[in-house]
Amino acid sequence: MKDDAAKTGAKTLLIENLPYTTEKVIGARARIGVVVLATDYTLEHEFRNMIALPGVDVFHARIENSPAITPKTLRAMGPHITRTAKLILPGDTVDVLAFGCTSASIVLGSDFVAERLNAAKPDTPTTNPIFAAFAAFRALGARRIGVLTPYERPVNDLVQGALQAAGFEVPVFGSFNEPHDPTVAAIDAPSLKAAITRIKAAAEVDAVFISCTSVRIVGDVAGIEAELGLPVTSSNQALAWHCLRLAGIDDKRPELGRLFSV
Repeated sequence: MKDDAAKTGAKTLLIENLPYTTEKVIGARARIGVVVLATDYTLEHEFRNMIALPGVDVFHARIENSPAITPKTLRAMGPHITRTAKLILPGDTVDVLAFGCTSASIVLGSDFVAERLNAAKPDTPTTNPIFAAFAAFRALGARRIGVLTPYERPVNDLVQGALQAAGFEVPVFGSFNEPHDPTVAAIDAPSLKAAITRIKAAAEVDAVFISCTSVRIVGDVAGIEAELGLPVTSSNQALAWHCLRLAGIDDKRPELGRLFSV
């Protein structure tokens, strides 16, 4: 049915350029941008819990990658970092920009990753999980690090080498030897806790680091720390903490583990 205006030939009154004012509500305290692996089930899930702070918002873009984690597939992400980061709030700024892959950051190098991120968002502080982990270890006063990963030996060797090159000791290194990223995301809490307990029992360490953004453990960190009596951090926990601190957010969240009280 035609409306009355159409029937009568009446003209619509257009009121354009209406006055308005603005306020910064979304990301009022901080905007955090994260490049997430296309195969990652976990990072966004855990970030939602850790960065549940008024005025702090996270914006993601997913980078193409293989579900099989090898040095070759990790290196293949390098050329896609800038293009993916440009998808995060095009034409606007963020307070910090992160690349969400621990092992790829090691393979590519933190300097390379920062350069590729800054090609998309110039003059923006950047971080990645291994760079954030180093900052976390220093904040916790930890030098001897027990490491748990899901990776196979070629990637594990790179992780161990990166920690040692940064000045940390690795007295014990445990791995599930699982290269398939979706399977890693499904490893359950009892398995992770048992592995961490075994690592602590195997050697004297100052902290345990769980390397891989696909591993789900953030919700259990505080309980494991209380039971084992030493700091525990993961790729996602360290990355979220470092993003917040780089963005000037220093809210304490002890329920998320010792690191979030630093």
